[in-house]
Amino acid sequence: MKKTLLALAVLGAYAGVASAQSSVTIWGVVDLSINQIKNGNVKGTQMMSNQLNSNRLGFRGVEDLGGGLSAGFHLEAPMSNQDGNPLALNFTRRSTVSLISQQGGEVRFGRDYDPSFWNLVFFDVYGANGIGQGLNLITNLGSGATTIARTNNSIGYILPGNLGGVYGQAQYALGQGNDNNKYYGLRGGYAAGPIDVALGYGVTETTSVNKFKIMNVGASWNFGAAKLFGLYNQNKWGSLKENFYEISVSVPLGQGEFKAGYAKVDDKGTSIDTMDANQWALQYIYNMSKRTALYGGYAQLSNKAGSARTIQGGSLGSTGNASLLGGKSKGFNVGVRHSF
Repeated sequence: MKKTLLALAVLGAYAGVASAQSSVTIWGVVDLSINQIKNGNVKGTQMMSNQLNSNRLGFRGVEDLGGGLSAGFHLEAPMSNQDGNPLALNFTRRSTVSLISQQGGEVRFGRDYDPSFWNLVFFDVYGANGIGQGLNLITNLGSGATTIARTNNSIGYILPGNLGGVYGQAQYALGQGNDNNKYYGLRGGYAAGPIDVALGYGVTETTSVNKFKIMNVGASWNFGAAKLFGLYNQNKWGSLKENFYEISVSVPLGQGEFKAGYAKVDDKGTSIDTMDANQWALQYIYNMSKRTALYGGYAQLSNKAGSARTIQGGSLGSTGNASLLGGKSKGFNVGVRHSF
């Protein structure tokens, strides 16, 4: 249950006192599951977070500045529920401050999700979480880029939500320290009725003379009895190229929901030609209430000779465990998620 704290912000110390109302919301997600995973001939059972939705503790607030203008902030910290570690309450998921105009859109500063990441979330039925997520197959091609999901020191602009279904954003990020992960990217789309389609693009400067580039397009169509998703993503770094394809579906079943997806990745380039892989996954979710759900799922990932990807968390910057080359990673989980 969201808890809203109301406060009065006193502005100015001159010729009268002006005040405006602001609000702060505390919110979060707690998700934990038991997972049995088999990588090649090695089997293990463990508890894992983030298998239906990402664990988080968040604080967000907004102040009405008048004239259709407001200021806001968003702080979001990850949590590891199996050991209770809040990761020192670092707001590494998102830490931003914004100026928002009802007519002109939002200007946002800080650590934020980058535009080229959102298609990987919204057009994958698993939403970039769990053993069935498409991100299990996507890598940065060894470029050192850390910007597949988020950027540091970013300046972003988001279109207002009154453009008849058209939406979009652009972002430029300065990087952080000496990591050289400077980024620029954009995303644009159209959503109306049952249809949603979007295109994303991003470029990251790395320590190499080559830039890491990501381009993706996604679409969904809600037929009522089912919602179908399609996603294509291409990563490039120098002469290396990674093509990712995914189709997935969600079927509502009373208080429950059935999900299924199939994805494959085709790597091209002298050093990665044998690193292809494919994955399929199934999941069932039973909604006990608007905030609490039980879920269970199964996934299987098959590697070609040079690939060692796993279903254990969708590592964004590597190809997984080297002892798994050419083998299968498969397993199932059961868990519970509660949001507040």
